[in-house]
Amino acid sequence: MKPLASVVLAAGKGTRMKSHLIKVLHPVAGIPMITWPVTAAREAGSETIVLVIGHQANAVQGVFRGAPDIRCAMQEEQLGTGHAVSCALDALAGFNGTVLILCGDTPLLRAETLKSMLAFHHDNQAAVTVLTAFMDNPYGYGRVIRDASGRVSRIVEQKDANQEEREIREINSGIYCMDSGFLFGNIRGISNNNAQGEYYLTDLLAIAVAQGLTCLALPTGDADEIMGVNDRAQLAEAARILRNRINRDHMLSGVTLIDPEQTYIDYGVTIGADTTIHPGCQIGTGTVIGSGCEIDQCVSISGCSIGNDCHIKAASVLEDSELGEDVAVGPMAHLRPGTILGKKVKIGNFVETKKIVMGEGSKASHLTYLGDAEIGRDVNIGCGTITCNYDGVKKHRTVIGDDVFIGSDVQLVAPVSVGRNSLVAAGTTVTIDVPPDSLALSRVPQVNKEGWRLKKKL
Repeated sequence: MKPLASVVLAAGKGTRMKSHLIKVLHPVAGIPMITWPVTAAREAGSETIVLVIGHQANAVQGVFRGAPDIRCAMQEEQLGTGHAVSCALDALAGFNGTVLILCGDTPLLRAETLKSMLAFHHDNQAAVTVLTAFMDNPYGYGRVIRDASGRVSRIVEQKDANQEEREIREINSGIYCMDSGFLFGNIRGISNNNAQGEYYLTDLLAIAVAQGLTCLALPTGDADEIMGVNDRAQLAEAARILRNRINRDHMLSGVTLIDPEQTYIDYGVTIGADTTIHPGCQIGTGTVIGSGCEIDQCVSISGCSIGNDCHIKAASVLEDSELGEDVAVGPMAHLRPGTILGKKVKIGNFVETKKIVMGEGSKASHLTYLGDAEIGRDVNIGCGTITCNYDGVKKHRTVIGDDVFIGSDVQLVAPVSVGRNSLVAAGTTVTIDVPPDSLALSRVPQVNKEGWRLKKKL
């Protein structure tokens, strides 16, 4: 098969999104919309991908910064699809092969569909092949006009079509593969003599026919794949379809989703077999969940690594954290970025952690804040404990050794350390280091004034 390059059109603003953010940067299932067609092009075998960019060009480039296969071409004015592709010519200088032309707002397009299209294109030695679909309501789309042999003779846009042409149900997806020689030799020869005053890429098909070259159309079996996203309603619909695909793949790999329609898993999440996920959960890109885990209802997880046999209880929030095996979290706990929990750690209800390392077998069962701390193995953190890590200017660390017992309602004023096998009594405020094997106690002596309340009532 010939070498393959791709051009992805992503210069437009997308005014119907009614957003300060351009259309192709809106996230769909956890990643920017434009990432989906770029990924499909890569998986189809494209060695070079040229992004035609315009509005918010720096932000689009930033999505792919460092990617060796990505090149960018500027389209200063948006004068139509033909003009957009012509802007990519310099970036493809010297290329000889097949060029895929994709739209940056088609996140549902599959690599398998592109591979089928490329095979069809090469097997039939076509100059141009367009991906099409049959729609019951084709309003707004360009119509595909075929000749008596079934080949494409031209594509007519909705606004330029006559009544008979508007009755045609086969529509243009805006996705093409073209011979590079034909594309480079003819793209600058199209005109803007049409109702929109734009340079239509579709005019290349009529040019190819006039030159006696083969133009073909390949209908896709799933019209959803070519759906362009133009507004927030279509954005939500595309996300729904992608989540269904993602969820199905996880279930076929051995993951139980109690209610797939109410489970929101982003692109790039890895989940082990025999893990069960309950309704209302949101699991973000970059998360890895081991096997045999139980994720209760309404849990939010993003950017985490979770070991095997963990139990994340209801309504907990986990961000950029690392959990070992057999860890229990929640209900209603919050693991903030930088939390690292060893095996068999227990984080209970209404416990918040941030930038801590907690050793194997340790537990903080309820109503506790642990921030900027290093906590050893088999440590008990009592209810109401706080690491006082911020002095108003800087953050400071607390270090707690192995086998320490921290009683309820303890304040650890950092920087401070508690030596191994020590006990900090309930109600203590720790302001100096506690040696190993010690008892720390800082309570104010209790005073009872008998009969005091009776006097106050007189």
